[in-house]
Amino acid sequence: MTTTPRRYHITTFGCQMNKADSERMAGILEDMGFEWSEDPNDANLILYNTCTIRDNAEQKVYSYLGRQAKRKQEQPDLTLIVAGCVAQQEGEALLRRVPELDLVMGPQHANRLEDLLEQVFNGNQVIATEAVHIMEDITKPRRDSAVTAWVNVIYGCNERCTYCVVPNVRGVEQSRTPEAILREVEELASQGYKEITLLGQNIDAYGRDLPGVTPEGRHKHTLTDLLYFIHDVPGIERIRFATSHPRYFTERLIKACAELRKVCEHFHIPFQSGDNEILKAMARGYTQEKYRRIIDTIRRYMPDAAISADAIVGFPGETEAQFENTLKLVEEIGFDLLNTAAYSPRPGTPAAVWENQLSEEVKADRLQRLNHLVSIKASERSQRYQNRIEEVLVEDQNPKDSTQVMGRTRGNRLTFFPGNISEFKGQIVKVKIIEVRAFSLTGESIVQSSPVECLTV
Repeated sequence: MTTTPRRYHITTFGCQMNKADSERMAGILEDMGFEWSEDPNDANLILYNTCTIRDNAEQKVYSYLGRQAKRKQEQPDLTLIVAGCVAQQEGEALLRRVPELDLVMGPQHANRLEDLLEQVFNGNQVIATEAVHIMEDITKPRRDSAVTAWVNVIYGCNERCTYCVVPNVRGVEQSRTPEAILREVEELASQGYKEITLLGQNIDAYGRDLPGVTPEGRHKHTLTDLLYFIHDVPGIERIRFATSHPRYFTERLIKACAELRKVCEHFHIPFQSGDNEILKAMARGYTQEKYRRIIDTIRRYMPDAAISADAIVGFPGETEAQFENTLKLVEEIGFDLLNTAAYSPRPGTPAAVWENQLSEEVKADRLQRLNHLVSIKASERSQRYQNRIEEVLVEDQNPKDSTQVMGRTRGNRLTFFPGNISEFKGQIVKVKIIEVRAFSLTGESIVQSSPVECLTV
């Protein structure tokens, strides 16, 4: 008697938080005896981990689902799962739209996948979108990299930005304890990982839901304290964190990043708009002047630090003059990378029902103009790397050129240089930069440094 192999395929949409959730769910499935399938049509369990930040990402999910739902009509043993933010947002409505689905589960239920699948395999169609307290997860994620790893430190978000659906789909802020985070980092180090990225939808809020107050009157547990707490784990050579919120970004945190050798000089701090009236309408809780002061402070402590951000154009009511304030901010700050998007109305958000929506033509025009400026400024920022020696943590072979390996500088700039991954993987290599582009670099290795000699800038 032959047994049909149990194979799974996960397609992940959206942010780093979703990627981290997918790794955890892949780990659960492999513990259950499933094997990864590169081809979704060869898998008998399909999981879409979804994003609802932009409408186009949501519509892409439905397109994928349509193909697999049709396949399930011919192969009833196919298990179809929608996880993540679209699942949380749509809930039962998703089952009505795609009745072939077996499981609809919100992001707070990622570590309950095995229990939920047990219900599915017992013949039930399951919806798991109720708010829950996220228990400490003892599963081992199936990491997509053997060199760098995500480490969730806080789930959810308490902000109420008028354009953002995240608080509705990811729930309230829930911080993990420093001790639990340290254990995970130590485990990653024992497995040979060299770099970790601490993750949170609003990572600067880390610890404010944990008990304790210092004699100075601040929260006992903060992101700054966490960086000091995990910094000295042997084997971990680089530490990053994302995503930051300007409302909570402090000089104390900046000073810690400058002092701690392993914390990389790269900051991802979305500003969303360069106009104060638009920021107020977005309920962001800061001004463009405050944002500029944050960047000035970072550059005072770390002059060469790389700055990346997110920006939205075409928010309801945005005038041409207000949009030009965003262009002015981008021009004057000079970002190494800027993720841009045209405003997309999302269900359940205040701005989605405002009457002063802009036309798609206006939004597309402004997005094109902003992206043009972003490319120019990123190219200008790249020039500082020409002929410099950078430390590159090698992650993999260049998929487009088998004669090259690729990795990232401390400033998070993707860098390619000649080599074989069997020699360089997981190593911090000194690379002389010989070619610069807007968003990547090419160089040549000059001497391989010891992983413990990671220089600070």
